[in-house]
Amino acid sequence: MRLHLDAILKAAQEIPREKLPRLLGDIEEIRATAAARLAAPPAETKPDVLLDIEQARVRLGVSKSWLYKNHSRFPFTTHEGNKLLFSSAGLEKYLAAKQ
Repeated sequence: MRLHLDAILKAAQEIPREKLPRLLGDIEEIRATAAARLAAPPAETKPDVLLDIEQARVRLGVSKSWLYKNHSRFPFTTHEGNKLLFSSAGLEKYLAAKQ
């Protein structure tokens, strides 16, 4: 990070005087963006929960038999013994991408 800041410092020392207002505006934009991110509450992340076939089929809006036959199409599917489970986070990401 400091390497990038050193380049800005060098620019402030060397650019023509008439270009300094633009440089100051750019620096202020960076400062304000960083300050806003610090002031905002951290984004809440939901824990990833494994869903059973019934819960997954309801979220996907498909039948159990369809989901059993097509579960390999979804990268968020896992097996625990002979139990078929689905990552809730993966399923949510899949559904969001479809919209």
